[in-house]
Amino acid sequence: MRILGLDFGSKTVGVAVSDELLITAGAVEIIRREHENKLRKTLARIEQLIKEYDVSKIVLGFPKNMNNTEGERCEKTLAFKEMLERRTGLEIELWDERLTTVAADRVLMQTGVRRENRKKYVDSIAAVFILQGYLDACKNKE
Repeated sequence: MRILGLDFGSKTVGVAVSDELLITAGAVEIIRREHENKLRKTLARIEQLIKEYDVSKIVLGFPKNMNNTEGERCEKTLAFKEMLERRTGLEIELWDERLTTVAADRVLMQTGVRRENRKKYVDSIAAVFILQGYLDACKNKE
């Protein structure tokens, strides 16, 4: 069994998956959406990935503001979480995603990815950071 990590944004959903030992997270893909409020195709693709990777749980990035308040993106993320729960029946855990996109962009910059190409990868790398943070926290609890 594996865990799926999601970075839910207004136009994209970055996707990462853990290894079977729940030690490391790896980037899978970025699901691109044409319209922010239309999620049918996005949910269908996530369901395909759940089957393909034998996923037992989902970790969903929760975009709190830097002052720890919850804004509009949090409301949309909570609504997306409810849709995912209904559709997949899996446990979905929210994980603080503050600064993951900034960190992902910095990693891409440090590895020499050109500015115009970073958008192709940043959301999946952010999903990796979300999932890896969760996996590390679980490991530290043990």
